[in-house]
Amino acid sequence: MTRKIALALLAFTLLLAGCAPKTPASPAPAPVSTPSPAPTEIPPTAAPATPPLVMTDDLGNEITLDAPAQKIVSLAPSITESLFAIGAGGQMVGREDTVVYPPEAMNLPSVGSLWNGLPLEAIVAMEPDLVLVAEITSADDVKAMQDAGLTVYWQANPADLDEMYANLQTLAKLTGHEDEADALIASLRERVEAVDAALEGVDDAPLVFYELDATDPANPYTGGPGTFIDQLITRAGGRNVGAALEGAWAQISVEALLEQDPDMILLADALYGTTPESVAARAGWDALTAVQEERVYPFDPYLLSVPGPRLVDGLEALAVMLHPDIFCASLDSVPAEVTDLVCTP
Repeated sequence: MTRKIALALLAFTLLLAGCAPKTPASPAPAPVSTPSPAPTEIPPTAAPATPPLVMTDDLGNEITLDAPAQKIVSLAPSITESLFAIGAGGQMVGREDTVVYPPEAMNLPSVGSLWNGLPLEAIVAMEPDLVLVAEITSADDVKAMQDAGLTVYWQANPADLDEMYANLQTLAKLTGHEDEADALIASLRERVEAVDAALEGVDDAPLVFYELDATDPANPYTGGPGTFIDQLITRAGGRNVGAALEGAWAQISVEALLEQDPDMILLADALYGTTPESVAARAGWDALTAVQEERVYPFDPYLLSVPGPRLVDGLEALAVMLHPDIFCASLDSVPAEVTDLVCTP
C-alpha cells in the first residue's frame, strides 16, 4: 500500500469517526506511524560563466581569450620587462633574443632573433595561447602568425610616460594582473612627481649630448626631438643637443657639436666599448667643455631606449647626473654605478 493511499484511508477513517453516533468507548487504536518525507535535494547553483575577454589591438585586430593568457610568448624587450614588472613573468613560455632584463627572463627559452626574419616555427612549437608583439613586428608578420593559428596582440610603442602607463594596463588585462599594474603605475607616477617637484624653480639646465653611436666620430648619432631621450633629459632638468635636429635617430656633425658645446656627454654606446678616454682622443673633441671638465659618463642605453617601466629609472638616473646637488641625497633607487660617478661621499 502506498503512502498516499494509507494517508487517504486514515483521513477517511477519522471523518467517519466524527460523523458516527456515540458508542461506548473502546480501546484507542494504535497510532499509525508514517515515514517522514525525505528531504528535497536542492541542486547546487552553477557559478556564473566568466565572459570571454575581447580586446582590440593597436593594429585594429580583435582577439578573444577565454581567460587571461597563461602561456605567453613575448617578441619585444619592452613587453617582456613590462610583464615581469606587473607580476606576469611566470606566465611567459618564450621570448626573443634581444631581451636583457630582468635577469630571470634570460632563463626562458628563446625563439631566436627577429632580425633574421620571423621565427614562426619556433613560436608555434611553444604552443602559446597569446603572442605579444610591439612595433618591431610588422603587420605582415602578425598576419603570418594568425594564419598559423596563433592569437597575436600588437601593441604600439608609447610616445610618452602616460602612454607607457596605458600599455601596462593593457598587458594587465590580457594577463589578469590589473591590481598589480595599478600599484606599479601609482608608484611610478609618485617617483616622477618627486623629480618634478624637486626641479620646480630650478633655472640651471645643463646642455647634454646623448651619444647613441659614434662609429663615424665626425658625425655621431643621438636622440632627436620628441624621443624618450629628448623628453626625459628635459624632464630631468637638462637640454638635449638633439632637440634641434630632425628625426628620432639623428646625426650631428662634430662642427655643429663644437658650436653647441655641451656641458655633459652621456655615452649610451659605452656598452660597445666607448670610453671617456676614447672620446677625448677623437679629432676636435678635446675642445668640448664636457671633455675638458671630465663630464663624460657611460649610461645604460636600455633605460631610455626600451619603452617600459624602467624609463622612470632612466629619468631618475638623468636627474642625479644633471643635478647631483639636488638628487644625490634623495633618490635611493638610483644604482650605485650612477651615483658613484657624480655624487661626492
